[in-house]
Amino acid sequence: MRTNISARHFKVSDDLKDYAQREVQRLTRYFDGIIDCNIELSFQRESKISEVALTVHGNLLKASETSEDFRKSIALSVDKLEQQLRKYKGKMRNKY
Repeated sequence: MRTNISARHFKVSDDLKDYAQREVQRLTRYFDGIIDCNIELSFQRESKISEVALTVHGNLLKASETSEDFRKSIALSVDKLEQQLRKYKGKMRNKY
């Protein structure tokens, strides 16, 4: 899985990049067909926003979360994607 991390209006620290990659790697437990992952971090005043998009067999799964900390917002958006992957995997099983 290719992971691309970008930030709006600030530079991402190496520690935060490592944390985001570890969290996204957790998703490979649920589905092996993840091709690409884009993580976009931004902030507005006190709120930190993370948007994570996964490319899975030509489909795009997205999750966005806002909180007071980047680590928390990344973890919450990965949790949302985990649920989406489980649902997608169930649909693929039923299809075949």
